[in-house]
Amino acid sequence: MKCWVATRKGLIPWTRGSSGWSAGDAAFLGDPVTAVLKDPRDGALWAGLNLGHFGVKLRVSEDGGKQWEEVDAPSYADVGPEQAGEGSNGNEDAGPSLQLIWAIESGGPERAGRLWAGTIPGGLFRSDDRGKNWTLMRGLWDRPERAAWFGGGYDQPGIHSVCVDPRDPDVVRVGVSCGGVWRSDDAGETWRVTTQGMFAEYMPPEQREQPEIQDPHRMVQCPASPDVLWVQHHNGAFRSTDGGETWASLDVPPSTFGFAVAVHPHEPTTAWFVPGVKDECRVPVDARLTVARTRDGGQSFESIAEGLPDGASYDLVYRHALDVSEDGRTLAFGSTTGNLWISENGGDSWDLASAHLPPIYAVRFAS
Repeated sequence: MKCWVATRKGLIPWTRGSSGWSAGDAAFLGDPVTAVLKDPRDGALWAGLNLGHFGVKLRVSEDGGKQWEEVDAPSYADVGPEQAGEGSNGNEDAGPSLQLIWAIESGGPERAGRLWAGTIPGGLFRSDDRGKNWTLMRGLWDRPERAAWFGGGYDQPGIHSVCVDPRDPDVVRVGVSCGGVWRSDDAGETWRVTTQGMFAEYMPPEQREQPEIQDPHRMVQCPASPDVLWVQHHNGAFRSTDGGETWASLDVPPSTFGFAVAVHPHEPTTAWFVPGVKDECRVPVDARLTVARTRDGGQSFESIAEGLPDGASYDLVYRHALDVSEDGRTLAFGSTTGNLWISENGGDSWDLASAHLPPIYAVRFAS
């Protein structure tokens, strides 16, 4: 089993051997890696990089990360300034530009070559030829509601979660921060917003349920039961059992604020969160790092701290930095302070794999 750890200074593979977990050599040493995907269809490894002055890059490896090839990243070159939208860039006379590849996802086994990329400034791209060409999904980009989208932690809105229905690869759901949850039934051509039951406490009371200003921090889908989705929202946690049409609020202890959520691949009632205090204070509650787990669909939660720091800790876990393997028992999460923890018993306890990594942006298991 392997876990890819994307950090501010490279992409580091961690491998489970007979004597435990160990790190391999980092790819892109010194460069920020913002997204990673090990495509289950063909084994290709994809990585999104943000090289600052040198721009956003996309790389692919066909040999498990030994060698990498650069492919064209998604582009907003064909979008003019009149279509940029609020906050798309700092120059109102220019069109939007790619700021970040925030998510890379496989298009499903029935759509060979299809990939999805969620980006900042709030555009979703599709490739049907393994990344040779990318198409902006104008059906979402041109929605009038996009004018109300705004940035959360970043200055611009962004698409961070892409959930492809395993029963029908043309059914796609995306999470937008801040822009709500959207669904397409025709491979991204047309879209509708699905946030009923969500609320935004940061808005005036009369606007708290407005769909297009909801801020899902992360959305995940249970592979075995795709109608079950979980969301860690800016001010709460939510669960849907009807494909995202309606959402029920959950009371996650010790706080409903956080970024990360993971769902068991075979048990739709089991999920994990890593709570923090609030947006203005992005640290664990009482400086005590815990993982919240539910096994009954969110009716009850347990806070797990075994193996986590006994003393004060200030770790924040980004939205992609918590993942669960295909067996549902092995989990990993990494923090902004460069700590990586792994559990091999479903989250009952945790082992510190490393306390000396760069800030961790994402973790991703691969068989």
